[in-house]
Amino acid sequence: MAESESRNAVYSEAMQWYENNWDPNCSLGDWWKLLAESGWAFPSWPTGFGGRGLKGKEAKAAKEAQRDAEAYGPPNGVATFLVAPTLMHYGTPEQQQRYMPGIVSGRDTWCQLFSEPGSGSDMAGLATKAERDGDEWIITGQKVWNSGAQFAKYGILIARTDPHLPKHKGITYFLIDMQQEGVEVRPLREMTGVAAFNEVFLSEARVSETDRLGDLGEGWRVAMTTLSHERDPENPGMGDTPAFGEVDLALPVHEHAAIQANKVDGFSLALSGGVSKILNEIIVETGKEENPIIRQELMGLLAMRRNSKWSGQRAVASVKAGGQPGPEVSTLKLLSSEMGRQIRDIGLNALGAEGMLTGSHASHNGLFHAYSMFTPAMSIAGGTDEVQKNIIGERVLGLPREPGEQQQRETNWSELPHS
Repeated sequence: MAESESRNAVYSEAMQWYENNWDPNCSLGDWWKLLAESGWAFPSWPTGFGGRGLKGKEAKAAKEAQRDAEAYGPPNGVATFLVAPTLMHYGTPEQQQRYMPGIVSGRDTWCQLFSEPGSGSDMAGLATKAERDGDEWIITGQKVWNSGAQFAKYGILIARTDPHLPKHKGITYFLIDMQQEGVEVRPLREMTGVAAFNEVFLSEARVSETDRLGDLGEGWRVAMTTLSHERDPENPGMGDTPAFGEVDLALPVHEHAAIQANKVDGFSLALSGGVSKILNEIIVETGKEENPIIRQELMGLLAMRRNSKWSGQRAVASVKAGGQPGPEVSTLKLLSSEMGRQIRDIGLNALGAEGMLTGSHASHNGLFHAYSMFTPAMSIAGGTDEVQKNIIGERVLGLPREPGEQQQRETNWSELPHS
């Protein structure tokens, strides 16, 4: 079957399914469960894990059918775009069967516990320790910039299991229960006015040995897989529904959607990509379609999007070759951050003085302003722009590492200076 015929067949099948099953009066929990069981929740994922094993344009056709049917999308967040792909790559069959159903049905929310206040961008310098105690590990330390941790049931965590190895060694990756004693979450309020991020204190929290993901001491390699998916704007687990916040699965879908639509959340808007539609509406509403400066800036944005598409094709090629995104996704991450800043600047230029307003007084109920306030975080979250440039230089272009870094990599972590 020709590629176009195959794509059209998938679109027709998906559209038929949505026409037969989409009901905005259905409870959110029942709808997400039905989506997962049908395989249309995450079409490119394997059968049995909310997907149908579709590739490329076929998977995009299935998502296009969902949007054309105006059906509410699947769950979104750390669980779907970070945890799920890492679990599918490194998880044992038992771990996958235990955790994937709760992810694809939206029943279980997750957070990411990687960064620490004492190591900054040097994530490998982490000091959170994990000590073996029979069939469990005792975790002690502090994490920070943990999106949605205040709502999470589980977390993905990296901790040091052997301090007498170089810093990139002796790190192990765990799946941790966030609702146990010994885990304290403190929200961090940002200049956006909301607390999307948190700091997490771990005081002898416990993790079962069966919840170790990957081999002992190989946590850095597993974490790099997670981060490569985080930096990939084409990540199939990154959807167009809100990524963070408390969710009442018993609510009818239309009520849940209405509540989410009224939230002024720049974080979720950045992740879903919905800001492009708002930008277009702002330009039309302000009558700036013919403004030569605005038009020139929009052409620059279009050029970046085309470059991002080309980089995305390179990233897809690396996935086909190695089974997971390669260092090429760092170019996507850089482009995504720059496009975010460009969208912010174009929109604020179009709004003029009105761009200084917030809340209900501002355009689109203040949603674009909230996005504008959030854009600096896009250059930090998932690895700073500077870290991405180092990755591209060293792992894509083959440039030498920064002076002194190789010696640090070869020195045992316990012998390095720590803040």
